[in-house]
Amino acid sequence: MTMNTADLNSNLSAVPNEVGLSAEHLAPISATAQAFIDDGQLAGAVTVVARRGKVAHFEAYGMMDIEANKPMQKDTIFRIYSMTKPIAAAAVMMLCEEGKLQLDAPAATYLPDLGNLKVAAEADVETLTLVEADWDMTVRDLMRHTSGLPGAARYMAGQTAVDKRYREAGLHLLHECNLQEMVERLGRIPLLYQPGTKWHYSIAADVLGRLIEVVSGQSFDVFLAERIFQPLGMVDTGFYVPSEKIDRFARMYGPKPEGGLQVIDAPEGGTGKISETSFTEKPKFLSAGGGLVSTAADFARFCLMLSSGGTLAGKRLMKTESVELMTRNHLPEHLIPLDKKPDKRYAGLGFGLGVSVRVQRADWVPASQVGEYGWIGGASTEFWISPRDELIAITLAQHIPFSELSESVKPFIYAAILKE
Repeated sequence: MTMNTADLNSNLSAVPNEVGLSAEHLAPISATAQAFIDDGQLAGAVTVVARRGKVAHFEAYGMMDIEANKPMQKDTIFRIYSMTKPIAAAAVMMLCEEGKLQLDAPAATYLPDLGNLKVAAEADVETLTLVEADWDMTVRDLMRHTSGLPGAARYMAGQTAVDKRYREAGLHLLHECNLQEMVERLGRIPLLYQPGTKWHYSIAADVLGRLIEVVSGQSFDVFLAERIFQPLGMVDTGFYVPSEKIDRFARMYGPKPEGGLQVIDAPEGGTGKISETSFTEKPKFLSAGGGLVSTAADFARFCLMLSSGGTLAGKRLMKTESVELMTRNHLPEHLIPLDKKPDKRYAGLGFGLGVSVRVQRADWVPASQVGEYGWIGGASTEFWISPRDELIAITLAQHIPFSELSESVKPFIYAAILKE
């Protein structure tokens, strides 16, 4: 089965009132997105809203390439960065269903390099003292970021003893590794903390890519292509943009010091400020934490599959029970909210298996419902799903730092739900 953007517009679309949404209340989404562009905060964006398995709003705004005067299109290809994580998590859940993985098995059962790791008694000091791990990190720990493994940012420039160990192991050069080599390097460094005792956004998501390779017997990219992308018709999702699609690949922008926008990363080679590749050729490092590019239509299909309990267009990828398990909170109360201070967007959030999960109402976008799950990508991409409301929202832009577009349109989306 193959589908394209037109199929999303026809076979999987509906007018808003057919799915219990008000067109009048959805209208401010477009005005808000255009205001971000008119104010010079974004070059362009794409927004999607779906409910009850049908897309009721799908619009593109602004420019994908200001310099070339190329308008943003509905099929523009975006760097989705950390929105790769939920896709990798879904792949893990599929392998759990097949009995090839167990969530509470030690990760070392499948990845022996991660066995017998020592733990830093104190992570943020210049003299390293190691202690024994109280217990092994599990597959669940990898998926919910409680493994004790480091985060992608801390081993780049930090000066603690642990930071230096990460660099000595070459973990600041992941683009030069394959997934097997990354895990081997991780096996030579200490954990930051005892597994299961702290939530720390980490390289554990990338470890899932290697876990999938080992237990499936396929390379990570092939597994995703055959088991997720092809069945769902995600024809433009992958680890790079092939040459015949480069004209649809958006430029990345950021603010100029004097105002306005400047190019940060571009398909023709980029600046090297954000990534070691420009996503124009297959990378050696297939990052499960942030390596994919995709389109609004493709990612909408993935979200529609989750929202529909694991199925889309007659194809079942996951059991409903697996989707429910993946998208509920797996953190104990004392680890909530997520430790990403001082960012207000994490107030009231727990974490599931590859996605954040709202467990408490918060002042940040009060319309957000308990049970809502989703995640962001660092270049201003975001999705969220409210199971109670059968509601999906996706906002895609290419801007660093992270844009406030998604939080700005969220109240309009919830307000559009018709009382029945």
